[in-house]
Amino acid sequence: QVQLVESGGGSVQAGSSLRLSCAASGRTFYAMAWFRQAPGKEREFVAAINWNGGSTHYAASVKGRFTVSRDNAKNTVYLQMNSLKPEDTAGYYCAATNAYGLGYLPVVGSEYDYWGQGTQVTVSS
Repeated sequence: QVQLVESGGGSVQAGSSLRLSCAASGRTFYAMAWFRQAPGKEREFVAAINWNGGSTHYAASVKGRFTVSRDNAKNTVYLQMNSLKPEDTAGYYCAATNAYGLGYLPVVGSEYDYWGQGTQVTVSS
């Protein structure tokens, strides 16, 4: 049975850092990603990483501040978030898929098959 379990969220002040983790069980995934959703807003893409970490994508709003990485030995993907802003406040969700093989890294939520339960990040000014 596939499970994605996020951790590492919390409440911090603007300018702080947090590192989110997503531990996958059941299989290793070619593509893993982070999405976020704030109250009253649609889910949005944050970052994605391919199977060996050689390819990554970032949303423009987080590029230069967030870094996605993965440790396949631990079957875990991370999101290092630096210089956090109040507008980063949201529930952060891990997603994974093997549907597209090695050559494609999705950035659209509908292209991911498995989702975690989410972890809340709150950034105060």
